[in-house]
Amino acid sequence: MTNPVSEDRSGPETLTLGFIGAGRLARAMALALQQAGAPVARVGSRGAEGARAMAAMLRDCRSCDPQDVADHCDLVFITTPDAAIARVAESLTWHEGQGVVHCSGATPVAVLQPAAAAGALIGGFHPMQAFGADPQAAVRSLPGCTVAIEAAAPPLEARLHALARRLGCAGLTLPPGARARYHASGGYASQHVHVLLAEAVRLWQSWGATEQQALDALLPLLRGTLASLARSGVADGMPGPVSRGDAGTVRLHRQALQAVDPDMRDLYDRLCVRGVALARAAGRLDPAQVRLMDQALDAPPGQNE
Repeated sequence: MTNPVSEDRSGPETLTLGFIGAGRLARAMALALQQAGAPVARVGSRGAEGARAMAAMLRDCRSCDPQDVADHCDLVFITTPDAAIARVAESLTWHEGQGVVHCSGATPVAVLQPAAAAGALIGGFHPMQAFGADPQAAVRSLPGCTVAIEAAAPPLEARLHALARRLGCAGLTLPPGARARYHASGGYASQHVHVLLAEAVRLWQSWGATEQQALDALLPLLRGTLASLARSGVADGMPGPVSRGDAGTVRLHRQALQAVDPDMRDLYDRLCVRGVALARAAGRLDPAQVRLMDQALDAPPGQNE
């Protein structure tokens, strides 16, 4: 959901933008901002070589030390590793009215309080997207993604929403205290998908297949699942035996998984329990089907019924 926010008169093209931190996110955002007509003027980093390399990718951008970024930029993005954000905020001198924004998904905006104490406007700007090593590919992945925006003052919030629109993104105003929950949700849609596919690959490897063979078979299935999600939503688009109340197939799955790895079967059981609740809430399972599924999941895993 995009939150309409009235912009102030300081449009993105009139602000002097700077970055502290020169990693993948910083490079992608800076390139995307430049292409959108909001160029980055300065970049600083604890590793001077990283700052020089990032500045070289951009037009009319100079690499410098972090304090120089803080001294000369109207809006500073802190894109260091999360553990370093508080140290950066505390170690630099800020000035009144400038924006100081970190790009962490989970870190509270309150860690920027030293900047706020100097009169700066503090906030968060986190694109819900994964950024790879190729900056141009990362830039192409930005349009259409959601940017979680949190700001302590309306003028900064308006500027950040304007920047999100410039990037072709949907700005989402995040309430204070919700960042960790918001970021954890991204783990389910990204990191944990890798974990689940790793479990699926292990099953293929149990009969001698390779990881590549497994991915060749499973990735088209995953793409079809994503298309179903986009069309029908989370519950109505869910495929598989749980969603149709096929307790017999679930029993067979549990027996097979128990033979490979009891921990894998336990993870499968936990996911099935959540899947039954999801399908039931959507009206896809009647009470009799729910009872059969519960019985299948409560049975000893090696039991052949």
